[in-house]
Amino acid sequence: MKNNCKSVMDFYLLATKLKYKLRSAWDSTHWNITCERKESIAEHIYGTLILSIGIYSEFNIDIDFNKVLKTLVLHEIGEVLIGDITPFDNVTPEEKQNIEHKAMLKVLGDLSNKEELYELLLEFDERKTKEAKFAYLCDKIEADIQAKVYQDMGFHRSLDDQKNNVVFNNSKVQELIDNGAQTAFDIWYSWDKDKYKNDPIFKELFNYVKDNDTNV
Repeated sequence: MKNNCKSVMDFYLLATKLKYKLRSAWDSTHWNITCERKESIAEHIYGTLILSIGIYSEFNIDIDFNKVLKTLVLHEIGEVLIGDITPFDNVTPEEKQNIEHKAMLKVLGDLSNKEELYELLLEFDERKTKEAKFAYLCDKIEADIQAKVYQDMGFHRSLDDQKNNVVFNNSKVQELIDNGAQTAFDIWYSWDKDKYKNDPIFKELFNYVKDNDTNV
C-alpha cells in the first residue's frame, strides 16, 4: 500500500507542475501578448477537455469518448520536463517527438498502468485511430481559439510590433502578410485552416471562431 501511495504522489506532484508552465506561443520570443497573466499548459489541457465535451455533445461522432478524455488529459505531460516546444524553435518534428516520448515515460513513473498510458500517447502522436484524430484536432483548434480570444480581448500586438517574434520571422508567415494578413489571428487562421479541411465539424467550428467575437 505504501508503494502505491508513493507512485500516485510521485506522478501527481510532477505532472501537476504543468499549472506553472506557460504556453510558449504567448511568451516574449513568440507572439508576446500584452496581458500580464498568460495561459499555462494545464489551462490549455483544460480547454481541450471542455472543447471536446462540447463538440461531442453537439455532433454525432462515433468515438470512444472516455478514451479521448484520457488522451487529452495526458497529451502534454512530457512538457512538464521539456517545456512547450513550438514548430518555430529550431527543433525538428522527429527530435521533438523523441524527447517528448522520453519525458512522458519519466513522468508516468512507476504507475502500474504506465505501458497502457504510454501506448495511448503514442497513438495520439500517430493519429491513426478516430479517437486520436479527434483528440489531435481538439488540441490544435483549442490553440487557435485561444489566439482568437487574445485577439478579441486586444492582447495581440500589431503586426508592426513583432521584432522579437520567431514566428513572425518565418518565411511562410511573411508570405501570409504579403498576401493580406492584417492581424495575428489572420496568420493563425491561414496557417492552420488546412488541418481541418477534411473534417467538416472542425472546419465549420474554425470558421465560426473566425467570424464571431469570442468575448462573452
